[in-house]
Amino acid sequence: MDRESESGNIEYKLLLDRLNEEKAERLAAQMLYRLNEGHGEAFYILGLSDDGEPVGLSDEELMKSIENLKIIAQKAGASMQIIRTVLGEKGAVAEVYLRRSRNYPPVEVSVALLGNVDAGKSTLKGVLAFSTLDNGNGYAMSLVARYLHEIKMRRTSSVSVHILGYDSEGRLVNDMLQSYNEAEIYLRSNKIIHLIDLAGHEKYLKTTLKGIMGNLPDYNMLVVSLSSGPIGTFREHLGISVALKIPIIIVFTKIDMAPKPVAEMAVNEVVKLLKMPGVDKIPFFVKDDSDLIVASKNVANGRITPIFFVSNKTGEGLDLLKKFLNFLPRRMSWEDKISKGFLLYIDDIFRVTGVGPVVSGLISSGSVKEGEEMFLGPMKDGTFRKVMITSIYKSRVPVETAYAGDYVTIALSRVEPEEIRSGMVLTDLKSARPTWRFRADIRVLHHPTLIKAGYEPVVQVNTVKETAKIISSEPPYLKTGEFGSAVFQFKYRPVVVREGDTFIFREGKARGIGRITEILN
Repeated sequence: MDRESESGNIEYKLLLDRLNEEKAERLAAQMLYRLNEGHGEAFYILGLSDDGEPVGLSDEELMKSIENLKIIAQKAGASMQIIRTVLGEKGAVAEVYLRRSRNYPPVEVSVALLGNVDAGKSTLKGVLAFSTLDNGNGYAMSLVARYLHEIKMRRTSSVSVHILGYDSEGRLVNDMLQSYNEAEIYLRSNKIIHLIDLAGHEKYLKTTLKGIMGNLPDYNMLVVSLSSGPIGTFREHLGISVALKIPIIIVFTKIDMAPKPVAEMAVNEVVKLLKMPGVDKIPFFVKDDSDLIVASKNVANGRITPIFFVSNKTGEGLDLLKKFLNFLPRRMSWEDKISKGFLLYIDDIFRVTGVGPVVSGLISSGSVKEGEEMFLGPMKDGTFRKVMITSIYKSRVPVETAYAGDYVTIALSRVEPEEIRSGMVLTDLKSARPTWRFRADIRVLHHPTLIKAGYEPVVQVNTVKETAKIISSEPPYLKTGEFGSAVFQFKYRPVVVREGDTFIFREGKARGIGRITEILN
């Protein structure tokens, strides 16, 4: 292995012996540093020198080192799990996985499920979240569908989120419950995986884009039917993932249905797409526990793309995928955003009897407490309305305070549901101002002709979805694949955007991506 790095969440220990109180406290502080580097998770490798040489330990030395590591982990408030043991030069080398205990908020990772319609995204989510198998006739999909027409049409048209929970031993909490209970899963888990199911049909692309931009997933899981291959919107979803620099996981479904020649063709086509110029991914087939540990350590950098094969009907391959999700590291870092001003982009709006308007969304920065006053807007004239936060829920669990990175539902007073729109923000006004015009660096992903001044695409940034007009561009004409700079002006209402925000603009089948460099008004 490489020489040990002073940063990151991986620590080498050749031998842990002669442990006294002072040494234990020092090593516990070191473990806390590694846990913080990994957002609550870390790997310790026993029997490995600082230079990365697999020296190995005798059975007695290994047992003593593990006992001492347990003492250190207890002081650091972490649980530990031995994930594999291999032979080194003189003995055994053990790899240990550590995670903060339940005294801390659980480690949370978000995974968006993408892929063509009928690939089995919703079915896969239903099988994982409800700990059941599909009957081949839409049963698992019906468990996670939000609307009746989705069940009838076997087609997801909205954004829905379900969670997987893992306890301190790495066991899936969903499997321990008699039925899916989001609050119970959250309260009993040390790690939460948010599975964000997005529409696969092309006609719902705007909803899919809203789900990606509004939830900021750590990873995109591209689901492919082994019996049909990467057809339909798969290529577009792959392109969006690459453009937004979101690491990719590939899951082939329906392995019980696909004839061998068809399956081989589907796999080869996906591998070919992953290796294309501009995509440049390294396909990594996960076949056993050792593979999934290697994949989980390297997936966050975006170069390695783990590939899994599962059957939602027979259950083949699902255990390996579940284990992988347990070790999947959090990629987004929210700690440095907590101290900033509060900002939440509204994703969904509900009217709850006896409560009033309720909004949901991801907190982009800052924190919010129950009973605080915040500002809602911008309204059509650019003003903000003062509202009261009456209650906050996270994964259906009431909380007094929520922080940057939390996806929450918030009940409001002093406003009517009809006055609230998706794309508005809740803010303390420190991090928000209404914007009509902005400058951005853009890249045209696809356009049949040329983009120039006067072009009016729909801009999607965070949960905002508004028509904007290009006022000017440099160069004055842009075609597919070209980079440039452009000034956009929202056509109907101001919105809140910030320098550094990534956005997608689209019109018909035309697509582009941009990054805001300057707010102009």
